[in-house]
Amino acid sequence: MASTHDARMPLLDHLREFRKRIVRAAIAIFLASGAGWYFYNTIITTLAEPVCDLKSAQLSGSENCGALYISGVLGPLNLQMKVALLTGVIISAPFWLYQLWAFIAPALHRKEKRNSFLFILSATPFFAFGATLGYLILPLAIKVLFGFTPEALNNLVRFDDYLDFVLRIILLFGLAFELPVFLLTFNLIGFLRGKTILRPWRIWVFGIFIFSAAFTPTADPFTMLLLAVPIMLLYFLAGFIAVLVDRVRDKRFDKTEIAGSSIESPTSISE
Repeated sequence: MASTHDARMPLLDHLREFRKRIVRAAIAIFLASGAGWYFYNTIITTLAEPVCDLKSAQLSGSENCGALYISGVLGPLNLQMKVALLTGVIISAPFWLYQLWAFIAPALHRKEKRNSFLFILSATPFFAFGATLGYLILPLAIKVLFGFTPEALNNLVRFDDYLDFVLRIILLFGLAFELPVFLLTFNLIGFLRGKTILRPWRIWVFGIFIFSAAFTPTADPFTMLLLAVPIMLLYFLAGFIAVLVDRVRDKRFDKTEIAGSSIESPTSISE
């Protein structure tokens, strides 16, 4: 019984740690969703700009705003809840990304944990950069997509579908830009070498395109390229930086080996 209990304890501790990180991440998302609920009108007027000037329509008392509309009795409530939740996921991304890394960190040595601070410091700006890029390309992407509408036909878009599309693009771009952070952090802790990252580059490029095609909210090649090309550039940049880090690390290791071999081994005392 004792041996079985000892064998199960590490797994149980692992599951408890996972549960703790999930609960903390969920609380952070819930609290951040409160900000999304409070600033709901500001968020929707900002995100609706590529399609219509919602703020001006609200001030003028207009009953419609371009091609956007809301349907159903629960439509307005569902829209606000969805916007609040997705906004909470985006705003709290640095915290739940940290919880993800903190779940992995206990398996690392002390020196590796020190290097892993790079992940904590870099995750937030890279996510913010990706999310900002996703927001900036929205007007161009929507213009291209609306350009496929046949002439003499109106393209009416449900507001909740539109905002779901917008927030998913922002979240997707933010998460995709975390790839180089993960790769470089794994390299610094000695888990991945630069050559290991770059050697299967064809597979990486293919996988990036598959990821972009599968997870972008639209099936158009334009949006897929806007996501895939920056990820590929960041992948190669991370790989080359990892190679340079490996060279510095190998030189330091070689110097240590040479210094260690220069010490003469003790000789036995002859009688």
